[in-house]
Amino acid sequence: MKRNVVRTAAAPGAIGPYSQAITVDLGNNRAMIFCSGQIATDPATGVLVEGDVAAQTRQVVNNLQAVLAAANAKLADIVRTTIFLADMNDFATVNAVYGDYFTVAPPARATVQVARLPRDARVEIDAIAVVATV
Repeated sequence: MKRNVVRTAAAPGAIGPYSQAITVDLGNNRAMIFCSGQIATDPATGVLVEGDVAAQTRQVVNNLQAVLAAANAKLADIVRTTIFLADMNDFATVNAVYGDYFTVAPPARATVQVARLPRDARVEIDAIAVVATV
């Protein structure tokens, strides 16, 4: 199995022993991209963005976009996400922002409440994408 590490300065660096994403060559000009969970860290400052859960969700999706772009992919290539919420009461707000990015054929998804997220973020999203390779 051929796998490659995805690294980009356009998204926050890993804060532990993991990669921003891993691509796996499936053969037949296809690859899967496994994106690590993103929180609302500003890649320029390394600091969690200020603001409400909507602002954090936008930054999270922007971070996912940057990781995907480094792997020659885009949000439309995502087939599965998991949303982790610090508070399920934020579900409607996060869902509305998420819906702004995934307007056509949104990916499969799970949403769960967790006890705590890194850096006390309010939302984290991971993703799996499938892309055609050249």
